[in-house]
Amino acid sequence: MLQSSFTCLIIDYMHPSIVPMLEALGISVSYQPEIKAQAVKSMLPGFNSLIVRSKLFVSEELLQGADKLQLIARAGAGVDNIDEAALRRRRITLLNAPEGNSDAVGEFTLGLLLALFRNVVKANQEVREGIWLREENRGEEIMGKTIGIFGYGNMGRAFAKRLAGFSCEVLAYDSNAAVQPDNFAKLVSLQELQEQADVVSFHIPFTPENKHLGKESFFNAFRKNIWVLNTARGEIMNQTDLVKLLQSGKIKGAALDVLENEKLSSLTPEQQLNFSYLARNEKIILTPHIGGWSHQSYVKINEVLVQKIKNFLQDVATSA
Repeated sequence: MLQSSFTCLIIDYMHPSIVPMLEALGISVSYQPEIKAQAVKSMLPGFNSLIVRSKLFVSEELLQGADKLQLIARAGAGVDNIDEAALRRRRITLLNAPEGNSDAVGEFTLGLLLALFRNVVKANQEVREGIWLREENRGEEIMGKTIGIFGYGNMGRAFAKRLAGFSCEVLAYDSNAAVQPDNFAKLVSLQELQEQADVVSFHIPFTPENKHLGKESFFNAFRKNIWVLNTARGEIMNQTDLVKLLQSGKIKGAALDVLENEKLSSLTPEQQLNFSYLARNEKIILTPHIGGWSHQSYVKINEVLVQKIKNFLQDVATSA
C-alpha cells in the first residue's frame, strides 16, 4: 500500500480490472462511468486523481476548485481532449497509455493496408449480392512497395514491426529529432519520404499545429500517386482536399479509421458532402475509430496506466 488517502474518480467505462488494480495500490476508487459530463466539475474537488477516456474536454474551467487534484490519466494514447497548458499551470501530472493499444493499432493498420490493396471490402460485398468478379478485383501486393510512416512513436513502430515479413521498404519520418531508429524502418526526411513512398500511413497525435496537415499541397509533394492510411486523428486530414485528390487520382485509395467529425449526426453541409463521396467510393475503407479497440488492449491500457500511477505515487512519496 503506497498512499491510503489517495483518491481516484473514473468517469468513463474501462475494463473492470481497473478498480482492483488501483485498490491494490491503496487507492480509494469511485467508478462512475455513467456520470454526465456536466456533473464532473462538482465532484472533482473531492479527488486526488481523475481517469478519463473521451467523455469530456478537460479544461481550465473544469478544473476550477479541484485543488486536491494531482494527477489526470488518459485511458488511451491521444490527449487532445485535455488542456495540457491548464494542467501545467496547476502542476497536475498528465499520464496516458499509448503502449497499451499500440499492438492493436499496428495489427489493424496492416489489416487496412491488405484490405485496401486486395479489394477485400468491395469483393465481400459483391459476393454477398451474388456478384462474382475476379479480374475486376485483381489487387496489389505489399511486396516491393515503399511504405511511408508519418510519425514514428509507439503506433508507427508497431505498424513497421508488422511489415517486417512483407519484403517491402519501410521509411519513417518524425518531426521529433530525439526519435531513435530501429531495425524495422529507416528514418528519413519528409522530402525523402515524399520522394519514395507508395503508401503513407499517419501515426501522429492531433495538435493545433498539425490540423489539416494532410492537405492538397502536402500530398501533391509526393512524387508518386499514393495510397493513404489514417489510424491517428481525423483532424489532421483536410477531407475536402482528400476528395479532390481522390477525384484527380493523386490518391489511389484510402483507409480511414478516423474522420474530421466523427459525430455523423452533426456534420456540416460541407462535411456531409465529403462524407457522402467517401461512403460511396469503392476505393475508400471507413471504420469507426477502432484501430486501438481490441479485447487485449482494453486490459493492457489498464496495466500501463496503473504502473504509471504506481510510479507517480512512489515519486511523490520519495520527494515528500
